[in-house]
Amino acid sequence: MSEAEKTSGDRLVTENRKARHDYEILETFEAGMVLTGSEVKSLRAGRANLKDSYARIDRDEAFLLNAHISPYAAASHFGHEPERNRKLLLHRSEIDKLNGRIQERGLTVIPLKIYFKNGRAKVLIGVGRGKKAYDKRESIKEREMRREADRATRVRR
Repeated sequence: MSEAEKTSGDRLVTENRKARHDYEILETFEAGMVLTGSEVKSLRAGRANLKDSYARIDRDEAFLLNAHISPYAAASHFGHEPERNRKLLLHRSEIDKLNGRIQERGLTVIPLKIYFKNGRAKVLIGVGRGKKAYDKRESIKEREMRREADRATRVRR
């Protein structure tokens, strides 16, 4: 763990790298999660996966669906279901804003990363629009050009 992580209290558990590749993220929100004890223990061990997961607003409550948190081995028969729906803790205004954005055509809510902030499990969710194949190629070209420019400036120094 780096010195910055120790002082700020933030510790990354998992990141959904494919989300930024597949979606153009327009806005992000930080949400708490309602978890069981074995899920928290499993997250602290870094045993989570956000692949193919998404968030949905149902009856004015936000839920995280298809997020995989592996069962904690020491919890024995008191464990948890790995891919259960987990309630997200957001302010009413944030839920209303998310719900309005979801209603727009082509927008979806994707979890970007799970981390601990001051001892509490948080999920960073983003409102995103799916990228087309040519958009993905364009972002790869931009990234490559940025890398080459950085290399050139480093060589010059």
